[in-house]
Amino acid sequence: MSETTMCPVYEAKDYKSDQYVRWCPGCGDHAVVVTLQKAMAELGIPPHQIAVISGIGCSSRLPYYMNTYGFHTIHGRGAAIATGVKTANPDLSVWLASGDGDSLAIGGNHFIHAVRRNVNINAILFNNRIYGLTKGQYSPTSARGFVSKSSPYGTVEDPFIPAELTLGARGNFFARAIDVDMKTLQDCFVASARHKGFAVTEVLVNCVIFNDGTHKDRSQKDIRAERTITLRHGEKMIFGANQDKGIVLEGLKLRAVTIGQDGYTLDDVLVHDAHEKDSTMHLLLAMMGYMDDSMPIALGVIREVEAISYDEAVKAQIEEVQQKKPERKLHDLLLHGDVWEIK
Repeated sequence: MSETTMCPVYEAKDYKSDQYVRWCPGCGDHAVVVTLQKAMAELGIPPHQIAVISGIGCSSRLPYYMNTYGFHTIHGRGAAIATGVKTANPDLSVWLASGDGDSLAIGGNHFIHAVRRNVNINAILFNNRIYGLTKGQYSPTSARGFVSKSSPYGTVEDPFIPAELTLGARGNFFARAIDVDMKTLQDCFVASARHKGFAVTEVLVNCVIFNDGTHKDRSQKDIRAERTITLRHGEKMIFGANQDKGIVLEGLKLRAVTIGQDGYTLDDVLVHDAHEKDSTMHLLLAMMGYMDDSMPIALGVIREVEAISYDEAVKAQIEEVQQKKPERKLHDLLLHGDVWEIK
């Protein structure tokens, strides 16, 4: 029997649990779990080698719907638990399912340090700009002036932009997708899993009950091609319904232009380099559409840079110490030095 025939082939259904999905009909979270199952089938990782960790919130119910190991933890602590799981079991493929409230409010400290440490975890950041599970309070990503149950006269604070926060914490991987664009979302998940280090995929999801249409200015089918650009490493930054628009650099700012007008040609359009270590361009790309509404927002893998991961470094350090000091094992440490008996 050849090696090829010996390798099992997985389908999306192999990663689907028998649990009833308890998200509201029409919620963008449905698209995320289905796409994740498809991505795992594409990757071919056996279900028993996957662990899905979550915090608290609508998105954090995801582990129940996966036929993998899973842990539904406590509010904001998903990143901390996932760090422990990956560090103790480096061969596992570890996924973190968390929302904008779970990761960026109560869990903000755990999130930024998991990013900084570069733990080899695939973080799915569901961003619906609202606290849905607790029935409609504004979140850290809600826009200034947003009216909600906890801000009846509008918020008086500016939101976090997940990409800015991730790159500010020295993140090496950041991708973004919309729930209705499942092809791009699947590509992001696959790239995330193949990346070594903390990989953040922000998913712009819709909450049909408490924040319906929050991303409609980018997600609606009739305007999506003009309001978004899907970046691909090594390819020109081109977008538009007719693929006639591009991104150019003028001074220290990015600008969207029409190819063939005002003297701009295809040669002027930037080529995406997701692997550039300097994050300056990645930040400019990630912030498009947030600081200037005339610009499209960037989707796809925006930054993907290799660096040593935390769990990899811990494993190497343990092996190095054990080689130098073989007696440094748990049993020996417990009996090492002064030992006394309490009666």
